[in-house]
Formats: sequence, C-alpha cells, structure tokens
Amino acid sequence: MFDDISSSSLRVAAAGLAARQSAIANNIANIETPGYRARKVEFEQALHGAIAHGDSPASVSPSTQASLEPTRLNGSNVNLDEESLSHIDTTMRYQLTMRALDSKYGLLRDAIKGA
Repeated sequence: MFDDISSSSLRVAAAGLAARQSAIANNIANIETPGYRARKVEFEQALHGAIAHGDSPASVSPSTQASLEPTRLNGSNVNLDEESLSHIDTTMRYQLTMRALDSKYGLLRDAIKGA
C-alpha cells in the first residue's frame, strides 16, 4: 500500500519540490554574492520517464545544476523575478502534493478505523 506507484511518485515529488525550495532560498540569499551561480533543481522529467518505462519512482532523485543564465556585473546570475515566480509555483505544487498524500493516507486511516 505504501509502495504503490502513486504513493512513491508523490513522495519523490515532495522531496524534489522541497529540494527546489531550498535551492530557491539559497539563490535569493546569495543574490548579491559576487560570482554566485543560481542552482536549479530538476526531477519531473526523470519521474515521468520512470513511470512511463515501468520503473520504480522511488529510484528517482532530484538533480541540481548551476543555472546557465547570463550574469550581472558582479558575476552573479540570480534573477529575483524568476526566483520569486519559481518560489510561488513550487509552493503551490508542494501544497497540492501534500494534499494528495494526505488524502491518500486519509483513505487508509478510514479503512483501518472501519469507517
């Protein structure tokens, strides 16, 4: 029950989104750090690929790369507008993922209680 595809996928998505939120926070915190390269977290394509090929979603882990965006004069390439939008999008996706997990486990709680 806990290792079915949907549960595993939701757990991987939650971990990937949490990693992305952490990267966004670091990017914003280092916006004025000379030479700082923004970090980007990717996991959606790997998760989709694993599911499409019948592999276990649990084998997917988020990957972090340095952004290739152009740099400002101080060598930093953090774009506050982009990071702010990414933060909002990631927060909404994370909340949706948590609601889906809560609903899934709520059904299990109800079945155990016999409701």
